[in-house]
Amino acid sequence: MGDLADTPLADLTVDFGNRPLAPAFPKATDADRRVGKRLAAIHRMHLNDLGRIGIVLDQIETGEASGRDLSDALGSAEFAQNVRQFGSLCGRECKVLTFHHDAEEYSLFPQLAQSGNDALRAVVTRLQEEHRVVHELLVRLERASMTLMFDVDQKKFDATRAVFRQLETVVRSHFGYEETQLEEAIGVLGIGI
Repeated sequence: MGDLADTPLADLTVDFGNRPLAPAFPKATDADRRVGKRLAAIHRMHLNDLGRIGIVLDQIETGEASGRDLSDALGSAEFAQNVRQFGSLCGRECKVLTFHHDAEEYSLFPQLAQSGNDALRAVVTRLQEEHRVVHELLVRLERASMTLMFDVDQKKFDATRAVFRQLETVVRSHFGYEETQLEEAIGVLGIGI
């Protein structure tokens, strides 16, 4: 997967090819799964941010908010701050906890790849590819929101809404895949989140 900057919006998806499956962990306990579910808790925070941005888009559409409100909402969203500050989706949580995207990229994923087998390494590789898609969509959403700062015309609004919808679809799919494939592995392999 090369540079995604020129990729058409409709092609920025995580639904390409077959997603590899993590190996079974027959000795996984409920305690192991609880450790893995911490990842889902972090994801919920990001989904809440997306929900707030969606509400502002709805308010812009009805005239109750401005393009500046969208820019403010996006700027204050945890994931957007992380992209700007750390170059990754979940940077601050990752830095504070050892965590999410940066932590996934530089801590969690390498630990899983080192401790796991080829099947788990294939899942990690796929997740890294999907992170690049999410990152590109976040960059595009921020750019699109800037076009609404001083003039909210229908064409610009529709383009911004399209990027947001694509991002929301991709993030939900990515989080679901990541959570289901890594839940047991994180706990069984003793990788902290």
